[in-house]
Amino acid sequence: MTPPSALPPGVQVFERGWLSANNVLMQDEHSATLVDSGYVAHQAQTLALVQHALQGRTLDQLANTHLHSDHCGGNRALQAQYPALKTWIPPGLSQAVQHWREEELSYQPTGQNCPAFAFTGLLQPGHTHRWADMDWQVHAAPGHDPHSVILFAPEHRLLMSADALWQNGFGVVFPELEGVAAFDEVAQTLDLIERLDPATIIPGHGAVFTEVAPALALARSKLEGFAQNPERHARYGAKVLLKFKLLEWGQISQTEFDRWAAQVPYLKQLHQRYGNGLSLNTWLQMMLAELERSGALNVEDGVLHNA
Repeated sequence: MTPPSALPPGVQVFERGWLSANNVLMQDEHSATLVDSGYVAHQAQTLALVQHALQGRTLDQLANTHLHSDHCGGNRALQAQYPALKTWIPPGLSQAVQHWREEELSYQPTGQNCPAFAFTGLLQPGHTHRWADMDWQVHAAPGHDPHSVILFAPEHRLLMSADALWQNGFGVVFPELEGVAAFDEVAQTLDLIERLDPATIIPGHGAVFTEVAPALALARSKLEGFAQNPERHARYGAKVLLKFKLLEWGQISQTEFDRWAAQVPYLKQLHQRYGNGLSLNTWLQMMLAELERSGALNVEDGVLHNA
């Protein structure tokens, strides 16, 4: 949890692990609002964190920066706990949410889970919301996700950057995994963040930080490397998907994990484009071996252990 002194009054950050996005709780005398709700596997922890912080008051509003499973997987649990909860989502996938089309929402293609939820309104870019006694501007931030938004409070120069900018980079550029060019959109979003000139950033993952210029420089360097070598980004994306599932399961037999991975559409598509003639199983084993060498997993007696 971020110390209150590091943020304006009424703003509290629950820094989560990499399976769940950070949650930002904002309170004033009128309402309490949560931005992003984590992954479904952590929904009980999300509820406990929110309830403890609210000290008996109700949660009035929930907003999602984008609809990847690690940012909205706790939505349904929060809606069940707080029946009058108003939920705001970016407009791009509102029809997919309304009719709950998991393929369009990325959950089926990535092999991830997200319980169906409802929404009340839309976080329209160009609009402003009043949370924690401050105005929050909604800005479109395509790249990592074509429909993502970021939220900026100019009075405090405080930015919720979602997965558009972390202190050590940015999120996988998912359109690129589907063969849709989006590196330019990442660059444009980084330019937008620079123009907004935030003093403090609450990222979608990792700690709150104030060293904005170095973070932008690192992100642009990584982006240039990915743009020059798309296969490098594809391998990075594949390893992120594999690691995410290991984070969820903790440990699983190699056989069971292989069976799951072989059915994930994104992984199959990446193999078809970048497998270089290797079988799917061999290519997946190469990705797992790279994760093991980096210390991200351990293999013991045919069982994969998250590390």
